[in-house]
Amino acid sequence: MIQDTKLSTKKVAVAGMLGAFSVVLSMTPIGYIPIPFFVGVNNATTMHIPVIIGAILGGPIVGVLVGLIFGISSFLRVGTSFFADPLVSVLPRVLIGVTSYYAYRAFKHPIAAAVVGTLTNTVGVLSMAYLRGYLPFTAVVGVAATNGIAEVVVSSIIVLIVMKGLKNYKID
Repeated sequence: MIQDTKLSTKKVAVAGMLGAFSVVLSMTPIGYIPIPFFVGVNNATTMHIPVIIGAILGGPIVGVLVGLIFGISSFLRVGTSFFADPLVSVLPRVLIGVTSYYAYRAFKHPIAAAVVGTLTNTVGVLSMAYLRGYLPFTAVVGVAATNGIAEVVVSSIIVLIVMKGLKNYKID
């Protein structure tokens, strides 16, 4: 996997494709995987997974671009009132790419990137929703404890499988 911050045409194309994939996930049922064995969890979201994969494959700039596309799509598709705030819907999604890349770089394993990227999404969105006054602290803790765990497990499995399939792929 490439580790520089140079932005090539190939990296822009990969960022665009993964960003589009993230948007498609958000508009279809495959963006929400039912997790019946976790108490209180209806669905684990998967829209952040392309951001993590982009960061691993292309570095922090590709991760930021995919995260920006994901965040803007969340902002434009306002399903909950707090997603109309770009500090909740966009900022945490941009940071997924940065934290995922550096976790992958530090630990040299896609599961580390998946865990850190997923936690960045969950903690970032919920923290901003709390700090901006959209959710009470008890709701934030409840969602983080249930959905957060399920999303870490799901993203770790999916990212590991995808990266094993792409083990020889490099973005120059």
